[in-house]
Amino acid sequence: MTEQLTADISAEEIEAGKRAYQLDRDHVFHSWQAQGPFNPMTILKTQDSYVWDGEGRKLIDISSQLVNTNIGHQHPKVIAAIQEQAAKIATIAPQHVNDARSEAARLIAERTPGDLNRIFFTNGGADAVEHAIRMARLHTGKHKVLSAYRSYHGGTQLAINATGDPRRFASDHATDGVVHFFPAYPYRSYFGSTSEAEETERALKHLEDTIVLEGASTIGALILESIPGTAGIYMPPAGYLAGVRELTRKYGIVYIADEVMAGFGRSGQWFSVNHWGVTPDLLTFAKGVNSGYVPLGGVAINDEIFETFRERPYPGGLTYSGHPLACAAAVATIHAMEDESMVANAKRLGDEIIGPRLAQFAAQHPSVGEVRGAGVFWAIELVKNRETREPLAAYGGSSPEMNEVVAAAKAAGLLPFANFNRLHVVPALNIPDDVLVEALDRLEQALVVADKFVTG
Repeated sequence: MTEQLTADISAEEIEAGKRAYQLDRDHVFHSWQAQGPFNPMTILKTQDSYVWDGEGRKLIDISSQLVNTNIGHQHPKVIAAIQEQAAKIATIAPQHVNDARSEAARLIAERTPGDLNRIFFTNGGADAVEHAIRMARLHTGKHKVLSAYRSYHGGTQLAINATGDPRRFASDHATDGVVHFFPAYPYRSYFGSTSEAEETERALKHLEDTIVLEGASTIGALILESIPGTAGIYMPPAGYLAGVRELTRKYGIVYIADEVMAGFGRSGQWFSVNHWGVTPDLLTFAKGVNSGYVPLGGVAINDEIFETFRERPYPGGLTYSGHPLACAAAVATIHAMEDESMVANAKRLGDEIIGPRLAQFAAQHPSVGEVRGAGVFWAIELVKNRETREPLAAYGGSSPEMNEVVAAAKAAGLLPFANFNRLHVVPALNIPDDVLVEALDRLEQALVVADKFVTG
C-alpha cells in the first residue's frame, strides 16, 4: 500500500521533484555528508505528521525532521501568522523594537524556569550555544567550558568543540577551551554502576574530581543537555541534574542547560529541566520554539547574568536576531501549543502509547537492548547481544545491519530518525493516536529485521 502513488501527488509534481533532485545533485553541498555517494530523499509535500517522497509515497514522519517540527507540518495557525507578518514587516534590523519579537520574548520567558526572564534571539541552536558560552565567560572572567561526552551542541566552531560525539573530531584541535567529562548514562555506565543511585553518585564524584583537577578558578561554564537528544535520549538518573546544579553553584560555574532539542514540550514538559526541578543560569533553545518553520533560536538569561550587561555592552549580535517572521511563527506556535494542550498531550502519548508499546518491543524482540524516554522523545537501542550489549552499529558510525533496519522502516512507510545503533521515536506532539499506533506497528517490522542479526 505504501509503495503506491497516492491521489495527493500528481505526475507533474513527481516530475518537478525529479528536476529538483538533479539540480540538488548538481549544485547543493550537503551537511555531514560525503557528497559523491549521497542519495538524498526528495520531499514533494508535507502535512501534519506525513511527508510525501519523490516517488509520491506517503510516509509517517516519526523523526519530526531533525526533532524540530514539534507541532507537525503546515500548521494553519503558524502559516497564517507568517503570512500576516510578511505583509506587515517582513524584516527589520535587530536594534529596532518589533512587536513579534517582544511578544515572543514574553511568551518564552513566561515558560522558562526560575528567573530566566531575558531572551537573546539567535538564528538557531548552535549560535545560541556559542552566545551562551560567551556570556558565561564574560560574566565569570573564566574561559574553560565543561561539556559531556555523548552530547551534541551544534555545528559552529565552538559548539562543535563543545559537542561530545565523534562529529567534533575533525574540528577539535583542543584550542577552544572545552574539557569533556563522562555523563551519567546508566545503560552504558562508564563507572561500573549497577543501579541508578550508584550512577548518580559516581557520575557526580567524577564531575567534581574533574572540576577540582582542572581548577575551578579556570572554569566559566558547564553545558549539559537536560535530556541528550541525538546522543541517545538517555535519561539522567534521579538526583543527577540537581547534583550538577549544586556543584556549579559550589564552584562558581555558570550552568547552561541545552534545551535546543529537549525543550518546548518534547519530553512532556515545556522544558526538560522541569522534570527534575532544576533552574540553570542560562538556557539555550531553538527547534521546537516555532517548529522550525522559520530559523530561530535563543538564550534565556537569568537576572544575575543580565545585570553584568546592564551597563556593560554585550559584544555580540546577529543581523537576523529576533527576525519578525521567525518570532511571529514562535508566537503562533506557542499559542497553538497552549490552545491545543500539546505539552500535556505529549506526556499522555508517552505514558499511554509510546512507553507501553516500546516496553512490549523490549520484551518480544531480542535485538532491543533498552528503550527509554519521556513524552514524544524516545530511543530504542539495538544490540546484537543483550548480555554483552554489543551494539548493532559501532559508536560513531553505522553498519550494514543497521542500514538494513532503516531501509525496512522506510519500506514500511516511515520516515525514521536513526543514529548509530538506535532508532528514535520522536513524532510531533500532536500526532493523532491512530497514526502513532500505525507508525509503531510499522516500526515493529524493522525490529523483525534487526532480530535477524542477534547472535546471543
